[in-house]
Amino acid sequence: MNEPKSILVLARRDHAEAMRVAAGLTISGHQVDLVFVDRMLEENEETLAQAELLDLAGIEPSSLLDDPNMPRLTGAGFRARILGARHVVNL
Repeated sequence: MNEPKSILVLARRDHAEAMRVAAGLTISGHQVDLVFVDRMLEENEETLAQAELLDLAGIEPSSLLDDPNMPRLTGAGFRARILGARHVVNL
C-alpha cells in the first residue's frame, strides 16, 4: 500500500471539480488541504453538494479572499501550505 501523502488542491477554474477531487483523494488516506484562490465560492446546488462531501471527508477549505464561509489564508500561510505539500493539484 502507498504511503499517505500531503496534497494541496488549489481551486481556481472549476470550484466544484476541485472540491470533488479533494474529497476523493482522502479515500486513500492522504492528508488533503483545499484552498480557493481566485474568487469566492458560489453557493449553488452543485457546490453545496460538494461541500457536504468535504465535510464527510474532514476537509476544512480555506480561501485567499475574505469569504465569510471559510477561514482566510494570509500570504505566509498560503506559502507554508505550498511548501508543506508533497503534491499540488491546480484545478
